[in-house]
Amino acid sequence: MPGADPDWVEAWLSTDEPSRVARFRALCGQLQIELRDGQLTFPERTVVLVCASRPQLELLVERSDDLAEFRAAREVATFFRELRNRDQADFVTDLLARSTFNGLDQTVVLILDHGVNNGHPLLRPVLPDADKHTVKPEWGTHDHEGHGTLMAGTAAYGDLLAHLQDNRALEIEHGLESAKILPPPPNQTAKHLWGCYTAQGVSLAEIQAPAKKRVICMAVTSENSGQRGRPSSWSGAIDELAAGVLDSRQRLFILSAGNVELFDLHNYPQASLTKEVMDPAQAWNALTVGAFTNKTRISDPTLAGYRPLAEVGGLSPFSSTSATWADGKWPIKPEVLFEGGNALLAPGGDADTHPDLELVSTHRFPLISHFESFNATSAAAAQAACMAAKIQSKYREAWPETVRALIVHTAEWTEAQKRTFLTKDNKTGYIRLARICGYGVPNLERALSCAANSLTLIAQAALQPFDEHVDGSRGITRDMHLYRLPWPKEVLLGLGEMDVRMRVTLSYFIEPSPGEIGWRDRYRYASHALRFQLNAPGEGEADFIRRINDKAREDDESAATDGPNEHWTLGKARDVGSIHSDIWTGTAAELADSNLVAVHPAVGWWRERRHLNCRKKTARYALVVSVRLPVQEIDIYTPVATQLGIRIPTPIAVQVAG
Repeated sequence: MPGADPDWVEAWLSTDEPSRVARFRALCGQLQIELRDGQLTFPERTVVLVCASRPQLELLVERSDDLAEFRAAREVATFFRELRNRDQADFVTDLLARSTFNGLDQTVVLILDHGVNNGHPLLRPVLPDADKHTVKPEWGTHDHEGHGTLMAGTAAYGDLLAHLQDNRALEIEHGLESAKILPPPPNQTAKHLWGCYTAQGVSLAEIQAPAKKRVICMAVTSENSGQRGRPSSWSGAIDELAAGVLDSRQRLFILSAGNVELFDLHNYPQASLTKEVMDPAQAWNALTVGAFTNKTRISDPTLAGYRPLAEVGGLSPFSSTSATWADGKWPIKPEVLFEGGNALLAPGGDADTHPDLELVSTHRFPLISHFESFNATSAAAAQAACMAAKIQSKYREAWPETVRALIVHTAEWTEAQKRTFLTKDNKTGYIRLARICGYGVPNLERALSCAANSLTLIAQAALQPFDEHVDGSRGITRDMHLYRLPWPKEVLLGLGEMDVRMRVTLSYFIEPSPGEIGWRDRYRYASHALRFQLNAPGEGEADFIRRINDKAREDDESAATDGPNEHWTLGKARDVGSIHSDIWTGTAAELADSNLVAVHPAVGWWRERRHLNCRKKTARYALVVSVRLPVQEIDIYTPVATQLGIRIPTPIAVQVAG
């Protein structure tokens, strides 16, 4: 924010009433604070740009009842794109001087795309020539289209625009790989080869460097209209690769959800509701990424009268959804949203893109330009891959299932998303919201650490879901894992009626059905399913286990159980796909009594198809459980850490004699 010298700042007003906005503008005039023409208006919010010093901002706070907050008015992508290339190079040089690169050969993001041009100064340190591959040698490894190089810059650095605008040190702890799976024009890949080329791209990188921890990112999609979530041969191939069906090597795939076409943007948000997630992003085992946006600032003076389509925090106009998958059989897609940029609405009603509302990434020809604007679900998927690589770099022993779980587990819906799409404050309303916005926007900080008023527990385990009946006549359900959560019961009981939130996320990979038999039926497509259950307040361990076993004996395909369903946000609707996440809300006293989580199997073709001899297979899973208190001063972390023997750093005050 500004110091003694004036600078541009976004003033967020807690109103959309014209009279109150006019009152604020008049106050700025009295204080001789410069105002830029135009404003953004949202429900109960108005954003205006003011040029002020810190003392002037303090005066505004004192004298205005309409101020909600200030935000730094950062440069938009257009600023960097329109610089002379030699000036762009200066920004690149500065960023590299502030960057350190460690462990690039330990954790990598593999980009499956048109290839990557690693001659860009920002890409040279993170992508060696030896890690550039191609499915066919005659295609070359270079980027013939530009998309792969854009993906690379974002997958390596994340929000490049933010890094260009500050002077903080930057630590990069993961590298890149590239596998070219798309041919240069005029060649085209036959549809039946899409899955094959995807697998070949992964294989080339793994043969070159088998020991690396690898996040596989692909923002290549194909129209899948009318499938309504049903698998394809391409998505099935990705599910096989992720589960390690052929080689027992599990893999984390991050896929873009696919985009609303440019001609349909003006129909936002309805266009996103009818544009279904594209092939192969319906893959059960992949983390599918849609887009939201915080970009609403329009700096171009020629665009007076234009406005951004989406409000701050809203669903990006480019993002596709699974809102049309109304039968509730197929996975919630996309699972998460990352920044994908916004679009403009002209006074006449037409919509278009503009660099002001986009991200910045690396241009494929740095001799022409170092920067290029980037948007839509491709940009969002690249950011998700960057986050996944950061988690994997910090937690080297985390499984792909666990990294996926942590990203989903930290996601939250923004107020704008709930205001736009949460039409009913009940489970029906929230499942509709999830079908549009997934589980929301992830938070890297929460994925990497716990605050004092929060606690996250992670388990990685394997169980045998099924077995043969003693007489060999049929398959039966076998293992259940029971976790006793180490809540500090005295602390929770002492908080009494205080509202608390607990979140549970269960992530595992299924094996898809052999061939395409039964791919229209979710119970035949998946090898197995897993479910989590929580005991109700006052329900002891014996009663809890009996309740789950009774349901298992009933052989219910959905394996849904009774229990404290009213406490859950989604309830039974969460039990689709191969990752399940839900939020429990209640009082601290109720949570003190709900301290048992069970992970148990549900039906799948491993059990039903005896001739395939899969009934004794084991299944891995990751379970993440967290609890968060609304009051920062209450420490729930330390009592549990002490109970579990986790060392807690203690600050020591040292006095130095002068």
